[in-house]
Amino acid sequence: MKKTIFSLMAVVLISTFSCKDESKKSTSEDIIEVVEVNIKGETVTYATDSTTMKGYIAFDENNTEKRPGILVIHEWWGHNDYVRERADMLAELGYVALAVDMYGDGKQADHPDDAGKFAGMVMQNMEEATARFNAALELLKSNPNVDAEKIAAIGYCFGGSVALSMANAGSDLDAVAAFHSGVALPVMPSDQLKARVLVCNGADDPFASSESIETFKKQMDSINADYKYVAYPGAVHAFTSKDADALGEKFNLPLAYNKEADEKSWEELQILLTETFK
Repeated sequence: MKKTIFSLMAVVLISTFSCKDESKKSTSEDIIEVVEVNIKGETVTYATDSTTMKGYIAFDENNTEKRPGILVIHEWWGHNDYVRERADMLAELGYVALAVDMYGDGKQADHPDDAGKFAGMVMQNMEEATARFNAALELLKSNPNVDAEKIAAIGYCFGGSVALSMANAGSDLDAVAAFHSGVALPVMPSDQLKARVLVCNGADDPFASSESIETFKKQMDSINADYKYVAYPGAVHAFTSKDADALGEKFNLPLAYNKEADEKSWEELQILLTETFK
C-alpha cells in the first residue's frame, strides 16, 4: 500500500515539476509584439459662425486605443510648418494633436507688422477668439481616437497667451503649457481656472517683463493654482524655434534658438502631460 502511495506521489511530483519546467519554457519563448508607430497627419477644416479655419491633426494610426488630445496653438506668424511639427512630435508620444488655426483660412504673416496685426485682432476680440478656440476644442473631442475627458492645450508665443487666457476663462482643459509666452494676458488668472499650468520662458526674454511675471505669479498664488513657472538662463524669445535666429537677424528682433532650453522645456511638458493623464 505504501509503495502504491509512494508511486502516486512520485507521479504527482514528476508531473508538477514537468509542468513548471514547461511553463518556464513557454514563458521564455513568449514573443512580445512591437507595434510600429506610424504617424499620420491630416489637414482639417472647421469653422465658427463667421470664420473658416484650416488646421492639422496628427496621430498614430496603428494605435487603436482612445488617448488624450492636445491642442497646439501657433506663434504670431500663423499656422505654419513649425506648429505642425510640434503636433507630429506629440503624436509620436502617443497623443492626438490638433494644430489649430486662430487667424482663419490658414493665414500666415511674412512680416512682424502683419503678425502683430493678426495677433492683435484675435487678442482684442476675446469673444471671437474663444469661438475659434472652442471650435478647435470640439473638433478634437469628437475625433474617434480621442478620450474627450482628457484634453490639454499648448502654445508658443502668441499661442501660449491664447492657451493661458482660455484656461483662465474656465475652458474645459486638464493642462496648459505656454512656451516663450507673455503673461500680461487679456484674461488673467481667476477661480475659473481648472487646468494645471506650465509656463516655460527665457530668463532674458525682453517681451516678458519682470513686473508682468510677478503679477502673474501673485494672481496664480492667490487662487492656489497648480502651476510651474520656469525661466531658462540665457534664453530669449522664441527659444524653441530653429528658425528664430534667421528671423531675428532678418527683422532685427531679439529672437534666438536655444537648444538646451528647447529640450528641457519639452521634457517639462512631457512630465506635465504624464502626471496629468496617468
